[in-house]
Amino acid sequence: MSASARVVERSRTPAPAADERTGGGTVLEHFRRLHRAVDCLSRHADHLESWGADLAARLRTGSRLLVAGNGGSAAEAQHLAAELVGRYRADREAYSAIALNAETSSLTAIGNDYGFAEVFARQVSAHGRAGDIVLLISTSGKSRNLLEAARAAARVGATTWALTGEGPNPLTTVCDDAICIDGGAPQVQECQLAAIHAVCEVFDARVLARGSAEG
Repeated sequence: MSASARVVERSRTPAPAADERTGGGTVLEHFRRLHRAVDCLSRHADHLESWGADLAARLRTGSRLLVAGNGGSAAEAQHLAAELVGRYRADREAYSAIALNAETSSLTAIGNDYGFAEVFARQVSAHGRAGDIVLLISTSGKSRNLLEAARAAARVGATTWALTGEGPNPLTTVCDDAICIDGGAPQVQECQLAAIHAVCEVFDARVLARGSAEG
């Protein structure tokens, strides 16, 4: 086919509608759903403030954060651990935080020997101590491995927090404290990242202010 024939052939194909061409309708609907989820999360602002303050107080005195999730929530768990061990905004001390789902050798060995339901619980039993915080991240709040992790944390005396989708759900019933976000799983995960950053904002403000006061 000649170049001119190809041009004619393409010209016969109807141009896509604006929404088909840009995805605008689908994207805008996603953003509308996200906006509703953010509205829900914003109602937990004081709650998130208290989590950030409590986390700062505990980690400054030698306690640690153990955090876990599955799938996209596992990525959020690793993100939070990285912010605390590394830094969020300004330079500061490193603080102890372990994303249990990132411990791949432990994860696979425990899963192989004890079953997937125990992959986090076994690690909590090994690392968790009284005064530590175990944060469990889930969109559904139904994952058995997170439920078992919460039970293991209770046995070692650690405090458990749940960051989940719509509640109440099974995970919120076995944790000491919970923040639940209404919305679909994608929007919940996006808001969970915002919640994690909000906690980090408070955490850094607290530890940096204390460091300046002591300096």
